[in-house]
Amino acid sequence: MPAVVVLGAQWGDEGKGKATDQLGSRTDYVVKFNGGNNAGHTVVIDGEKYALHLLPSGILSPGVVPVIGNGVVVDIEVLFEEIDALEARGVDTSALKVSSAAHVIAPYNRTLDKVTERFLGKRRIGTTGRGIGPAYSDKINRVGIRIQDLFDEKILHEKVEGALDQKNHLLVKVYNRRAITVEETVEDLLRHADRLKPLVADTPLLLNNALDAGKTLVFEAGQATMLDVDHGTYPFVTSSSATAGGACTGSGVGPTRIDRVVAVAKAYTTRVGEGPFPTELLDDDGEWLRQTGGEFGTTTGRPRRCGWYDAVVVRYASRINGLTDLVVTKLDVLTGKDKIPVAVAYDVNGRRFDEMPDDQSDFHHATPIYEYLDGWTQDISQAREFDDLPVNAQRYLLRLEEISGARISSIGVGPGREATIIRHELLS
Repeated sequence: MPAVVVLGAQWGDEGKGKATDQLGSRTDYVVKFNGGNNAGHTVVIDGEKYALHLLPSGILSPGVVPVIGNGVVVDIEVLFEEIDALEARGVDTSALKVSSAAHVIAPYNRTLDKVTERFLGKRRIGTTGRGIGPAYSDKINRVGIRIQDLFDEKILHEKVEGALDQKNHLLVKVYNRRAITVEETVEDLLRHADRLKPLVADTPLLLNNALDAGKTLVFEAGQATMLDVDHGTYPFVTSSSATAGGACTGSGVGPTRIDRVVAVAKAYTTRVGEGPFPTELLDDDGEWLRQTGGEFGTTTGRPRRCGWYDAVVVRYASRINGLTDLVVTKLDVLTGKDKIPVAVAYDVNGRRFDEMPDDQSDFHHATPIYEYLDGWTQDISQAREFDDLPVNAQRYLLRLEEISGARISSIGVGPGREATIIRHELLS
């Protein structure tokens, strides 16, 4: 039985939630291994739309154990708001497990995130303001609060005091904000401790025991390859490892136990926030993609920046992650275009780059070199086999497969769970 990593090949919002949900119906555990509530997954089941932010997509599949791994940062209030919202719609969330080693987003992390972005002005990163980056900074600086700390009030008090000793100087003297007291922070963090405790587990032990027992695991990434803190468009990235390597560090499962790495890519490209984006369209085509594709953030509602498919980016993702399979989503959005541009290389000041430039400045100044493929006008939303697609849609996919570095195993032709063409089984 396989252990499968599912991640984003672009800048996020590719439809990983739908891909994980499809796998989740045939798997035993779905593990979120990085990020926090700064990313959203939208899953549509029987016409019902579910927007998930912190919870793994597998929580919507009966019989699946959803796991929040040690690599995640957890806003406890958001966690229970999301749980309550799903329970109110009849979704059973009782199987959820949360790593005792996952870090907590403290109230001061959210405050610092917001005031820092405002302070940066035009140099802002474009964060969601939810405290994700500051929580990861605390983790790396070894002043973070972990889930297990909530069950020892003395330890919690000491850790909060240590964290605020420095942060209050910053808030008061640099940002002209009031100091945050230790007592109000501890009180806020302890509000949900009793409800949280039954969910907490030694998740690395749980997951390795599950693999030993022949269970199937799906590891679900937040954000995407181009937002990875090491391999993305730094500094316009998230604060965690959103690539395949992060699945191991963020879950406690070793790399030799991973059988397959699946990346999800839209049939075009989007990103949210600041940073370089070579194929971005600032014209009617960009607005057409945004409106036709419903490209507005699940978490923030922000309009997404839109552009044509960038094969250089996806090739890079294939190499960085060691992809075995590619899932292409939202192919139906392209219906109606006579010609569909695909970026196959970049021009940087007269120099051609067939692969991702190593220098961030070169990437920032990259101009896409396009190949133009014939489009189609037929409605493809009811296609369930590859041969059901118009010939030009088939040719488009085959060309993407040829230049993207991995086989295309699944194609999304609509938002619903059922609107999918399977070319190769991912759990075989």
